[in-house]
Amino acid sequence: MTGSLDPIPLRALLRAMPKAELHLHLDGSVLPHTALDIVRTRGIDAPRDWAGIVAALVAPPVCRDQAELIAAFDFPIALLQDADALARVTRELVEWKAADGVRYMEIRWAPALHTKRGLGIADGIAAVCDGAEHGAAETGAVVRLVCTAMRTHDPAHNVEVAAMAARFRDRGVVGFDLAGPERRAPDAGAHRAAFDAARAGGLRITLHAGEWGGASQVRAALDLDPERIAHGPLAIDDPALCDELIARGVTLDLCPTSNAQASIVPSVAAHPLARLARVGVPVTLSTDDLTVSDIELSEEYRRAVEEIGLTLPELWTIDRHALDVAFADEETLARLRGEFDAWATLVPELRASGGA
Repeated sequence: MTGSLDPIPLRALLRAMPKAELHLHLDGSVLPHTALDIVRTRGIDAPRDWAGIVAALVAPPVCRDQAELIAAFDFPIALLQDADALARVTRELVEWKAADGVRYMEIRWAPALHTKRGLGIADGIAAVCDGAEHGAAETGAVVRLVCTAMRTHDPAHNVEVAAMAARFRDRGVVGFDLAGPERRAPDAGAHRAAFDAARAGGLRITLHAGEWGGASQVRAALDLDPERIAHGPLAIDDPALCDELIARGVTLDLCPTSNAQASIVPSVAAHPLARLARVGVPVTLSTDDLTVSDIELSEEYRRAVEEIGLTLPELWTIDRHALDVAFADEETLARLRGEFDAWATLVPELRASGGA
């Protein structure tokens, strides 16, 4: 089907497509001009020219492993140590995503990583809420937030983060996540109490798994009963695990460019996104990071079609599925489903396939 579309129309179509992005990190999405301004106004010891800032923000296209990719976050995290910086970067991310056709987004970040200059956890969360609210008001996009705990942090501290995050449910915080270097801290179960606290506070559960350790790490993550798992592409190597993901309705929030960057898969073209979707594993498609991975969502969608081999109807089904597993309230999601479906009726390839 996609062979009838030359590259320029396909790019235009994918940019116009209403999109939902569920796996998006705030600290990996600092725009270079903003980073320069923060460096200059806060007196941070860092490059003060455009080329130097870009080199500091964007990770190598191929890293040795997840740990090397994670190291690329050290610099942007150093920039985001006050409320104004957090609010600004959040607002700008919403604006940038909305311009790329992202109508619904869940932005995640680890509040505990932004306290090195005295900012409190609550004030940091409030700042991100401020930025999200302003960005949403300016663009009309729907924005929800996911607070992330770190695998390498003290489990008791992560309980406190979860409890604090739940206090901001009325400002768009809807989920709780666990991230960080899996090789150094492979046991997500050590943080079970934090997930329990998050659930008790009304937050929904996702967590990172399978950026190291393959399918076994994804299987271990299921012990925490998440609704979604961030990454986990190598679940494809374990058919029984795929069957369990299908049976339990657990969605993998996949990021092919980032996964190739972290050498989880050898290339974007080799990513198992299409294979997972075709065997029935619930999946969504995201960028992971706007800046660290240097990619917009419409470009990630193009790669999914042209390099991974998804058909346009398959891509649309994945995009549309994100609204069925998003953490927003049902009234908001029902409205978005209507908007997405109305758009799909205008696309002949989707009408013909029943994708609308």
